[in-house]
Amino acid sequence: MSQMLQEDSSLVEVRSFYVRQRNALLVRGHFSPLYMDYYLHLMQHSIAQRPALDEMVKDLLAAVTLHACSRPQDETVAWTVNLHQPLANFFVTATNRPGRVTGRLFTEDVRDSGKNMFIAQLTRPHHQPRQSMVEFDGDDMLRAVEQFYTQSEQRLTRIFRGEDEEFIMISAEPDCDEEWLAALDFDTVLKLEQTEHLTLLETRGFVFDCGCSIDRLYPLISRLPKDDLDHIFGDGLAIITCPRCAAVFRAPRDHFDEWLGRQS
Repeated sequence: MSQMLQEDSSLVEVRSFYVRQRNALLVRGHFSPLYMDYYLHLMQHSIAQRPALDEMVKDLLAAVTLHACSRPQDETVAWTVNLHQPLANFFVTATNRPGRVTGRLFTEDVRDSGKNMFIAQLTRPHHQPRQSMVEFDGDDMLRAVEQFYTQSEQRLTRIFRGEDEEFIMISAEPDCDEEWLAALDFDTVLKLEQTEHLTLLETRGFVFDCGCSIDRLYPLISRLPKDDLDHIFGDGLAIITCPRCAAVFRAPRDHFDEWLGRQS
């Protein structure tokens, strides 16, 4: 990694290992720095969330980061999770270049389909976008990700939450010892470096950062009919919320009109 990334105190270093003889991929990282930036983001934008739902967001942020680290470096992943009970939508996304992770919770105007749905979208330059959708049971987000892997990725995957906000994901590779993988518990996972032959593959760095700005959000509202725009800017100031991270921006109408003029 670059010196700049190494010196970034908010950076989460995620390491991937190949578990030789077991034919499995192990990915792990401590997420305290990322969670600190996540909570600073919530405070900055006065976002309040129910503690139980907040923990689910955090689990998904960790899981999507581990997943991204196991994927090609030019791939972007986005997960949308619709939870039936309690009714809520979760959105998380991760990119590798640069290593950015963001996400948010939706609790208003959430469609109730009567079941839990996990939707994954993958994009990669020069490749067709991919989307998969699976149902899952329960409200544990780590178990939901495991079920997504089993049904969509069609490979056994285990995710463990440790102390000091460490998360570990182990996924089956071709010819994996799946009986060994299925039987793993957290105490055994903590001792894998002593009991198994782990080969470090790479280290990637991630931070909590959406990269959004008011200029990046203007294209979203510029597609609206004029009557809707007039309503949004009713008092000369629009309140625009980022759909990816829930950041709140206040945009004067003259600023938007100036931006719109530059696009023509």
